[in-house]
Amino acid sequence: MLTYKNLDQTRAYHRLLETRPFDVTSLTAERVETCQTPLAAGLTLSWAAAPLEEKTLDILEELAQEQQLLEKYRALAEGERMNTGENRLVLHHLLRGQLGAEVILEGRNQREFYLEQQNRFNAFAQSVRDGSRKGSTGKPFTTVVQIGIGGSDLGPRALYLALADWVRAHRAESEPLLEARFISNVDPDDAAAVLADIDFERTLFVLVSKSGTTQETLTNEQFVAELAARRAPGLDLKKHTVAVTSETSPMAHNGGYLESFFIDDYIGGRYSATSAVGGVILGIAFGPRIFQRLLDGAHQADRAALEPDIRKNAALLDALLGLYERNVLAMAATAVLPYSQALSRFPAHLQQLDMESNGKRVNRHGEALNYQTGPLVFGEPGTNGQHSFYQLLHQGTTPVPLQFIGFRDSQQGQDTTFEGSTSQTKLKANLAAQIVAFAKGRAHENPNKHFPGGRPSTLIVGEQLTPEALGALLAHYENKVMFQGLAWNLNSFDQEGVQLGKMLTTELLTGSPGAELQAFARLLGVNAG
Repeated sequence: MLTYKNLDQTRAYHRLLETRPFDVTSLTAERVETCQTPLAAGLTLSWAAAPLEEKTLDILEELAQEQQLLEKYRALAEGERMNTGENRLVLHHLLRGQLGAEVILEGRNQREFYLEQQNRFNAFAQSVRDGSRKGSTGKPFTTVVQIGIGGSDLGPRALYLALADWVRAHRAESEPLLEARFISNVDPDDAAAVLADIDFERTLFVLVSKSGTTQETLTNEQFVAELAARRAPGLDLKKHTVAVTSETSPMAHNGGYLESFFIDDYIGGRYSATSAVGGVILGIAFGPRIFQRLLDGAHQADRAALEPDIRKNAALLDALLGLYERNVLAMAATAVLPYSQALSRFPAHLQQLDMESNGKRVNRHGEALNYQTGPLVFGEPGTNGQHSFYQLLHQGTTPVPLQFIGFRDSQQGQDTTFEGSTSQTKLKANLAAQIVAFAKGRAHENPNKHFPGGRPSTLIVGEQLTPEALGALLAHYENKVMFQGLAWNLNSFDQEGVQLGKMLTTELLTGSPGAELQAFARLLGVNAG
């Protein structure tokens, strides 16, 4: 039987408070060679520069057992209602494959439903790619534009950018790369910029809203319709638009769209990139085969996260390390630093994934917590970040744990040699140097040049950022966040924190705002109602 208790009610937590962290200024080559954990799809988690002693690992494993983290993961994957706030199942793992018992809901096998939708959008994507599906004026589609916000944008956009150059370098002539673009912000400048040079006759739009009522998304749909009417008069826009939504939304089975592909309430927005939310646009842009490879990598990571030995379970180890840094070492933030330009938007996706999931002050029963939960998450690709915020990370007053990601080979194989080394070699050299510099620091008689060191980090490393590696990376972080939420006794699968601002916006726009809201509205030039 599963039991749910707060972190500070566990024996292991109080034992953790008595531990001393590993002093990362004492990092050695031997530790680098031994402190590694296989992840999935050829990826490895190095925790050599993390503040973990062997004794601490043992206690973290006890915490995982005491909080029944693996048992709760299995229960979640097999249909337990883990989203207590909305009384919903949490089934994003089922998008990638079966992890245990079948999930049957109101007579429907959920895995079969997700496969049915995947087969539908794969077939549609293939028809767009081979030219058999054309626009209303008879021209083949060359561009696909996704309209959505939050999880309907961040994950799919990050995955598209991560693989676009890899697909471009590895595709066969029979597998064209279609351009994908994204409109998310209700700021009209966003849509205007994305559509500035678009050929509407050759563009397919993917409208994504699970509820079918997302204000920003519907507003941008109207923006597209009005611009299309001006620039491509006579275009039948419904033959250029598909919807990704729930079966009960106003967008479902709607004659205004060419097709509707379905997700359900058991796939949270920030966990939806491997559903039709990401699958439609990635299948059209890259082809269904590439999207399946991404799903395969994610499923490998999902299965690896069931490993009971913490030293062999990268997601569990990473999660409990983050908990140790947050709750024992009192570190309030974490930086995600991919040394891969392809992952330029991956930190933004992880920011939503982590902060929307575990940014909670009450437990799964609505009771106030007496300990810290989710950290602040930020990041940028290296080496750009080195010339930006690394100053604070190296010599600031607040140590920040660092999550590095790196690959031995580039995606495209194009490179140059300058001053005796290639660009990719320089990139990897910078990454290795930063890990050591953060950990060991450097003494100097000039205080301004003194580096205190002691800045902990982890490194996820692989050969190349392939579809499988990307899928495994995505699932690793999803599972890390899940394990942390379970350890903190949170509901990581609702997001009430985004609702109040929406409600006040509606009050302002419908004419019933409070005085303070009216005052700020006047300052911004908004006429209430």
